[in-house]
Amino acid sequence: MVVGEMAEPVQVLVVGGGPGGYTAAARAAELGKDVVLIERQRLGGVCLNVGCIPSKVLTTAAHDITRAASGAERGLHADIKLDFGALQAWKASVVDRLVGGVGQVLSKVRVVEGTAYFLDANRVSVENDDQVSHFRFEHAIIATGSEPLQLPDLPVDQKRIVDSTGALAFDEVPENLAVVGGGYIGTELGMAYAKLGARVTLVEATEGILTGFDADLAKTVADHAKAIGIDVRTSTFAKVLDGDDLVVMGPEGEGRVPADKVLVAVGRRPLVGELQLEDLGIKLTASGHIAVDEQCRTNVANIFAIGDVIEGPALAHKASAEGRVAAEVICGLPSAFDSVVPLIAFTDPEVAAVGLTEAEAKAEGRTVLVGRNKFSTSGRAIILGEETGLVKVVIDAETDVVLGFHIAGPNASDLIGEATVAVETACRAEDLAATVHPHPTLVESLHEAVLAALRRAKR
Repeated sequence: MVVGEMAEPVQVLVVGGGPGGYTAAARAAELGKDVVLIERQRLGGVCLNVGCIPSKVLTTAAHDITRAASGAERGLHADIKLDFGALQAWKASVVDRLVGGVGQVLSKVRVVEGTAYFLDANRVSVENDDQVSHFRFEHAIIATGSEPLQLPDLPVDQKRIVDSTGALAFDEVPENLAVVGGGYIGTELGMAYAKLGARVTLVEATEGILTGFDADLAKTVADHAKAIGIDVRTSTFAKVLDGDDLVVMGPEGEGRVPADKVLVAVGRRPLVGELQLEDLGIKLTASGHIAVDEQCRTNVANIFAIGDVIEGPALAHKASAEGRVAAEVICGLPSAFDSVVPLIAFTDPEVAAVGLTEAEAKAEGRTVLVGRNKFSTSGRAIILGEETGLVKVVIDAETDVVLGFHIAGPNASDLIGEATVAVETACRAEDLAATVHPHPTLVESLHEAVLAALRRAKR
């Protein structure tokens, strides 16, 4: 910073305009603070522009096509044709509409376009093309998100080898798509493109897909992926592209996978490298995330961090909740982040989970009751023609407290809401069982799983 250079004062500076950043900025402004939000690309961040929202447009369209194609059994006959260009245009319109909504949410916030660099614990410079501006802040919130991990032997060029951003921007459905990585991003997009007509091979280095979810849920999705024609190869490593093929190494040795396009989806890492945090002495964890306390405060007292740059699942709803906490703490409210975070994957079937798995609860030394209910017994699921999947509930046998819910099935992303309330409030299984659930609905399956667990307890 040049001596004598003017820095504009601001009470709260937010770096990053994704779900966490814009939520934090809006909340701080709502509580009366003067707020500046810095975003170098477009409001909404990765989630809204090239992540959660556009990917769900794609997965929803793929689901609709599959559902329409299976309508003959219900007496519904339709000639469905995919116009991929029109689908991409619809996706763009959805994103534009929601970005506009974010702008309205930030009506009391000054948005500055550019890249932020911390100069010290109270100043940043913001660079945009050839212009540089400076701000002196009382508090700052870092919400710069994450970026895809790269594989040295499969460098992303967004042409033939793409990351999730590139996979959402295809001009046409690839004939042969190799997906490297069986996490929720790779599995979601792989299944979507398979249903849109691509021949998909899913390559995962570990023993199974959807690591982090309950094993029963992961197996349900893996089995269905194979049923719709996906070649699922676990314990297999992607090596290099050779001509028209991706060379892989699996349990049976080296193999080749047809690959017009390769999607590399092996995880994400915090995007903090350009912030110059080392000059501030901000502590990082062993994984490279910013270390924070339960109030999202770093070791530098006036600087907070939220979302993908701190540890925990890289999910928009987690970032938004943390953003509210950071803003409220800055404004003097007694706020802290101690909530359970529901996990969701928009695979087929959808999977969602909250709280402890059966294995995690037992590892803590708890005696547990486990209740299961298959969607094949649900009248609503049968009517929808979506009977694949189950609900699994984990209950502490000594206290009757619900420890976790795990769902694979239709609308799991919506059903997890009730389950999250149950786990967050330490609801007793007996109380949940006594709650009347409407019929015929999918949410009855949660109720039935709890009843099944309690019946086991009385044997």
